Amino acid sequence: MATASVSVALLTGCGGDSGGGSEPFEGQSADDIAAKAVEATKQAKSLHMKGDVRPENGGTVTIDVSVDQEKNCDGTISTGEARADVRHTDATLYLRGDERYWRNALEQQPAASQRMAQKLDGKWVKVPAGDEATAGVCDKQGFLAAMDEDESERQGMKRDGTTEVGGQDALKLTKRTSGGETLALYVATEGEPYILKSTTEGGKSPGSVTFSEYNEPVNAEQPSADQTVDLEQLAAGQPA
Repeated sequence: MATASVSVALLTGCGGDSGGGSEPFEGQSADDIAAKAVEATKQAKSLHMKGDVRPENGGTVTIDVSVDQEKNCDGTISTGEARADVRHTDATLYLRGDERYWRNALEQQPAASQRMAQKLDGKWVKVPAGDEATAGVCDKQGFLAAMDEDESERQGMKRDGTTEVGGQDALKLTKRTSGGETLALYVATEGEPYILKSTTEGGKSPGSVTFSEYNEPVNAEQPSADQTVDLEQLAAGQPA
């Protein structure tokens, strides 16, 4: 999935200007504010993320997922007209995609695998252990840790006023990169300084992701057995 692209959009930002007057986070630099936002978001027990990202390899990926510290997650992912529900519970990942989703997912597989797409349409599919193609979106801590890999991306942001995101007051931090991208990070000004939104405009990987429902339970239920198929068994020609 588009974890790397989302990572760049989310965490590109510490640095720069100090606040003054009656602005939120008075006396704190953009560097300090962004660092606190990152840490608060990492410490949150759960969150909901929703938005569109565009990986460098093209296309648009849409995510709408709730996830917690224990990797429980529930939501949807889609690319173009292909869509899949995603659910992770009891250390097992399940996907319920339409036929187009599975045709795309299996396009590098033999013709027999392509024919499986029809059988998988609308079914909850138990994904083999260790499959990271989609599991990354359900790994909250890994997802957030990936955002902080390149420290050079976390310098030079500036305050850009206040606004509202989802009904919450937010301080906007922005940065113009040498590659022509405009990055923005929106930080909650009341309560914990959670990241409420991040955007990337211009460049090769534009996108926008909002974050909400912090610390709310993620109720990811295991799909019923009669609606579940085992992808490994199906591929091996065994009864699912």
